[in-house]
Amino acid sequence: MELLANLGIGFETVFTWTNLLYCLAGVFLGTMIGVLPGLGPTATIAMLLPMTFGLPPVSSLIMLAGIYYGSQYGGSTTAILVNLPGEAGSVVTALDGYQMARNGQAGKALATAAIGSFFAGSVATVLIALFAPPLADMALQFGPPERFSLMVLGLVASIVLAHGSLLHAVAMVVLGLLLGTVGSDIISGTPRFTFDLPELYEARDKFVVIAMGMFGLGEIIRNLEDEHTRSVMVKKISGLMPTREDLKRITAPILRGTAIGSVLGILPGSGSIMGAFAAYSIEKKISKNAKNFGKGAIEGVAAPESANNAGAQTSFIPMLTLGIPSNPVMALMIGAMILQGIVPGPSVITDHPSLFWGIIVSMWLGNLFLLVLNLPMIGLWVRMIMVPYHLLFPAILAFCAIGVFSLNNAEFDIYLLALFGLAGYVLAKLGCEPAPLLLGFILGPMLEENLRQAMLKSRGDPSVFFTEPISATMLALAAASMIVVLLPMLRKKREEAFQEGG
Repeated sequence: MELLANLGIGFETVFTWTNLLYCLAGVFLGTMIGVLPGLGPTATIAMLLPMTFGLPPVSSLIMLAGIYYGSQYGGSTTAILVNLPGEAGSVVTALDGYQMARNGQAGKALATAAIGSFFAGSVATVLIALFAPPLADMALQFGPPERFSLMVLGLVASIVLAHGSLLHAVAMVVLGLLLGTVGSDIISGTPRFTFDLPELYEARDKFVVIAMGMFGLGEIIRNLEDEHTRSVMVKKISGLMPTREDLKRITAPILRGTAIGSVLGILPGSGSIMGAFAAYSIEKKISKNAKNFGKGAIEGVAAPESANNAGAQTSFIPMLTLGIPSNPVMALMIGAMILQGIVPGPSVITDHPSLFWGIIVSMWLGNLFLLVLNLPMIGLWVRMIMVPYHLLFPAILAFCAIGVFSLNNAEFDIYLLALFGLAGYVLAKLGCEPAPLLLGFILGPMLEENLRQAMLKSRGDPSVFFTEPISATMLALAAASMIVVLLPMLRKKREEAFQEGG
């Protein structure tokens, strides 16, 4: 009964003309961003953050959430039509989706992606409604030691699950933590590492500038370097409704993909991306028609798309209940909450019930909007894919600059934007992901605050982190995760050393 009452609060919050409009705008914009290769939800949400300051907190977060899960759907459109995934999670969809388009089954592939996305998104929303409140109640029992250890575990998980070199991921997290120390001391208010620049006294508020620079501006520079050739083979799309046989073939893959994506989406890192790869691999192994995978198997579209969308939505669980971002987009959502004066964490569900339940209900509604809107608008997305990038990037650049300047009307922020845009490009060339840096910057101040509170409470005794059972368990999990990842690397170095010695 309590769940129904809470969902009633959510429906009451969402079903106003303003919030319905922002939900629709979010999913439409998200789909558009997913369709345009080279942008992605992280860069878009970073660019739109300044616009949300004048909105009510519920409206702004409903719109930002819609952009995120809308982009997951939009990315599949270009993956299927052009073999050019608009979003990282759609890479797997391209394997069979593009082959289906080449075989004249583009409509069927797009419909499969839409059905899988809607079902997975709806199930994931139910899971959030069921499991988020108990998790939040449990998290309310956490003191400073437990919160510190939870954030350590979150940072270690972002390192373990990052793509590429482990050393690069560690370096990015440390750099993010160091940037988080710039500004006024959390407890004493003394300026630290500000170089006597008054603009850096509240450097933690520069989160939007860093995000827009690293993801928005850095992404533009990378895309200018790598020119995409966009040739849309399919000019007219027909046969959008799958046959009864097709529905029979995709039912089990959609169910399995939804389950896999829902679980992996909760993990810090790139849960939705991992879910898509895992779902595709499992389908290929258990399918009776494994030889068709990579040649246009409809199951190869249904499973990863379902996993991708389920993972995108369950990634809201740690953000809403614990205040821990599971990926860069969730870090931006936490940044949006902080800028709106809301303290992220388990208290959100009790202090701001209309916000919490409003976001959950808006996700279900947003998935319905995606299903109803996107299939009739395929023609529009096809035309958008063909927009030349030399016309697109100046508009994005101007949007970034105006957005950053509007934060504090400070010229200094424009220079910071340029600096972090260049840094984002350089880091990409070095093979370093900027996402762990952003997570480190967001969690750093909270990590420091809880560390110092725990040490004050224990009168300087660090053993408090190991004597509290929950804290000790999470630190042990963090240590085990690092050891598991490091063992193959250490073994490889030992083998190389023996070969050199021999």
